[in-house]
Amino acid sequence: MATPLPTGSFAACSLQPRIPALQLLAPKPNAAASAACAAVRRGSGHRAGATKSSLSTVCEPLGPDRPVWFPGTAPPPWLDGSLPGDFGFDPLGLGSEPESLRWFAQAELMHSRWAMVAVAGILIPETLQKWGFMEEFNWFTAGEREYFADPLTLFVVQMALMGWAEGRRWMDYLNPGSVDIEPRFPNRKNPTPDVGYPGGLWFDWGNWGRGSPEPVMVLRTKEIKNGRLAMLAFVGFWFQAVYTGQGPLDNLFAHLADPGHCNIFSAFTSH
Repeated sequence: MATPLPTGSFAACSLQPRIPALQLLAPKPNAAASAACAAVRRGSGHRAGATKSSLSTVCEPLGPDRPVWFPGTAPPPWLDGSLPGDFGFDPLGLGSEPESLRWFAQAELMHSRWAMVAVAGILIPETLQKWGFMEEFNWFTAGEREYFADPLTLFVVQMALMGWAEGRRWMDYLNPGSVDIEPRFPNRKNPTPDVGYPGGLWFDWGNWGRGSPEPVMVLRTKEIKNGRLAMLAFVGFWFQAVYTGQGPLDNLFAHLADPGHCNIFSAFTSH
């Protein structure tokens, strides 16, 4: 006999009701678990179909007692906890339409990953320069440096490679699983297609993101939270470069040496 699922658990609120065959074989949750699922999805009648097709097919929604951005407030019905990093913050209702929510979730995920790569690409060379492993480096003048090819060649190559990658990502967005490049091996189950999370041997060789739903949601939440922090960090790097003409490490050392005068307020008083 199957053990009853706890109220508000990941397993109780399954995002996979679109597979009738599996439903017939799966044990039915108890009354408390059903009530938890109803509480999560209450008020989102027009989004019921979107939840099945547009959100994650691997992660499962959090229970109604999940943390929210402002304690004591109720999240909007379209933010049911099934998205990583969902703390119920949408004061303008931008995600009230199912397709808009799906698009914004993917856009934030991609911007987060690019921001994390950008922040690392700014901090690592500047650190290596401080240690004497690189010549003078400024991230905001990197485009003026001479590389192994002329700017036009680099631009054309980048556009071709990025166009190929982004084209396949767009195809996967429209038809999840249609651009699967996972190699096939006997006695090995390939990952379930999930838009934005290809996984497999190419992108998840440690198989960290293909366990049970709860650890997967935890890892994806960590990724999106780090990505949001990286996006804010990059805006800070840009602001510092405009107003001080220096990199983030130089600005950090200047602030630590004289925090009373070298801070965000001095940027407005000195210009």
